[in-house]
Amino acid sequence: MKKILIADDDEAIVDATSLMLEVSGYNVVYTLNGADVTAALAGRPDLLLLDIWMSGVDGRDICKQIKSDPAVKHIPVLMVSASRDIRESALESGADDFLAKPFDMKVLIDKIEKLTFRD
Repeated sequence: MKKILIADDDEAIVDATSLMLEVSGYNVVYTLNGADVTAALAGRPDLLLLDIWMSGVDGRDICKQIKSDPAVKHIPVLMVSASRDIRESALESGADDFLAKPFDMKVLIDKIEKLTFRD
């Protein structure tokens, strides 16, 4: 079972996304605090679903930290934002893919499968 780490400060989005991913067969863990993302990566998720705007933290900075750390840089980062024009800067920060909010769950799951395929 693939483990997805959701990092988003909007609890309603975390709850809804977690429920849909769990129903689809994923193990979901989350943090509502951007400052806790790096520590949460110690749990070795198969993918990080990272909101670009979290309380006091820019997801792009978190992504840059992750991608410069040899211990966790292999973890795919799927960055999400309600702002569609952020896509380019999200990818430039090292995100493996981008998804605009609100997103369709089928599209999210397709992106997760694509990013976590390791055979």
